[in-house]
Parts: sequence; C-alpha cells; structure tokens
Amino acid sequence: MSIERVVLAVAGFMILLTLGLGVAGSPIFHNENWLWLTAFVGANLLQSAFTGFCPMATILKKFGKQPGPAF
Repeated sequence: MSIERVVLAVAGFMILLTLGLGVAGSPIFHNENWLWLTAFVGANLLQSAFTGFCPMATILKKFGKQPGPAF
C-alpha cells in the first residue's frame, strides 16, 4: 500500500470516527468537541491538495513506506 492510500485511509477513518463521536444523534456519541478533530483533518487534506505537503506522508516516508506519485 502506497503512502497516498495510507493517508487517505487514515483520514477517512478519522473523519468517520470523529463524526460518530461528535454528532449528538450517533450511537457512539461522546462529546461535541470531537468535531474539532474532524475540521482539522479536513483542513489538512485541503491544504495538502494545494501545497503538496502532508505531515503524515513525511512520517510514513521516515518509516520506509514507499511513496506513490502524489507525495
């Protein structure tokens, strides 16, 4: 699995998890402040689309993960 796929999979998982934890109608609701993490992940995805810089991709490169064409 390339760095891009790992980044997208983790970002998608984090968004779904934090929405579940932060939305009051969810069966796993914990606290509305989880939505701040959702916003952070979304903002990071947006800025990486324009700048090409992704902190998680940098960390995965250091762990020896093979990069694909985007990162």
